[in-house]
Amino acid sequence: MSTATIQTIDTPDGAFMILSDEAGRVMSSGWTDDLDRLLGRLRLQDRPTAVSPGETDAAEAALAYYDGELSAIDAVEVVQHGTPMQLTGWSALREIALGQPLTYAQFATHLGSPQAVRAAASICARNAPALFVPCHRVLRTGGALGGFAWGLEVKRSLLDREAGLLVG
Repeated sequence: MSTATIQTIDTPDGAFMILSDEAGRVMSSGWTDDLDRLLGRLRLQDRPTAVSPGETDAAEAALAYYDGELSAIDAVEVVQHGTPMQLTGWSALREIALGQPLTYAQFATHLGSPQAVRAAASICARNAPALFVPCHRVLRTGGALGGFAWGLEVKRSLLDREAGLLVG
């Protein structure tokens, strides 16, 4: 039986929910107050059997991020399950520098597969611990936002914050 802790905090981009495992690692997170939506970001076999409200270490980092300490999210531990390529991709997302987003094509090249642009986009789309694994830092060629599970307004807000255009 696996148990998880759920915490919702208020951010300038709306409610932000964090689901952490027993070790405090973020399993899933996003701008919602709907637990089912957050659980839906996980593969069925990776979902906890029990979820209870509580405090998460990641909440403090998320609040610090929104208070201007943008690197606070970098040290938050996450746990993700997927294919070797997905795991490599999710790890690589954490290496994208603040304020320097990549295009999906650049991200595919960074992963060593320049022709695998759709696979790179899929890695971003299947990322469950949003914010802590910053898939929002990947854009379409030409700078268009592309997709984002939590809405393009949130993605734009995060990118603007990281470019120094937003404070608080």
